[in-house]
Amino acid sequence: MKITLGFSPCPNDTYIFAAMVNGWIDTHGLEFEVYMEDVETLNAWAAESRLDITKMSFHRSLYLQESYDLLSSGAALGNGCGPLVIAKQPLSRKEVITDTVALPGYWTTAHLLFRIFYPEAELKQFMVFNEIEDAVLDGRVNAGVIIHENRFTYESKGLVKVLDLGEAWEQKTGLPIPLGGIFALKTLSPDIRNLVDQLIRESILYARTYPEKVMPYVRQYAQEMDESVMHSHIGLYVNDFSIDLGEIGQKSVSFLKNLRPS
Repeated sequence: MKITLGFSPCPNDTYIFAAMVNGWIDTHGLEFEVYMEDVETLNAWAAESRLDITKMSFHRSLYLQESYDLLSSGAALGNGCGPLVIAKQPLSRKEVITDTVALPGYWTTAHLLFRIFYPEAELKQFMVFNEIEDAVLDGRVNAGVIIHENRFTYESKGLVKVLDLGEAWEQKTGLPIPLGGIFALKTLSPDIRNLVDQLIRESILYARTYPEKVMPYVRQYAQEMDESVMHSHIGLYVNDFSIDLGEIGQKSVSFLKNLRPS
């Protein structure tokens, strides 16, 4: 049986899915047709129910619960991994909410967190996540919300942290920050959804056991990312919650739904 599968080319996703999509583990007859796209593209496709299994921002998923079910494996959720508000110099709260801010897509969880902690801000520009640092540096925007590997590069470019949105979330809720998860179309049978869930877990465990086999696949899509940044990225976003969200992870996702602005 062929399954369409969408995830991002970011190191955490390619690390998670490498063994599964390359047939390094037994997939029990499932074949995967892979689509690698930026998470905001995947969010847009999810609204069209385009893929059987897809990575999706938890923000987007809150509005698509009639179409997709959350799997318990493969998620990006944890402590100390949230989006950062950055700028060329320290900014007051008033300066953030009254000037232009770049964000990595309307439906990203980064945008939802920004709305939770800066509800008054209205001057927003949405762009691909890896363009935000340059937009701040060249003055097109006053501040930006960065995600993914940019957490590890902004300081080297002379930018400063204004607020860690993940840290603010953790202080407010006492829970890890839910960024993105893996979702299955409800039209898939429960047996297939459960099998894919199991395969994702096995794929992560394979990557942990045989990193020397998995890392070339990760590097292939890492867009010339520095090796140390790539490993830091995986270390931050692939954790025990990626293997199983568990009760705490599910509770964190529920809190996000309750705190979203109207």
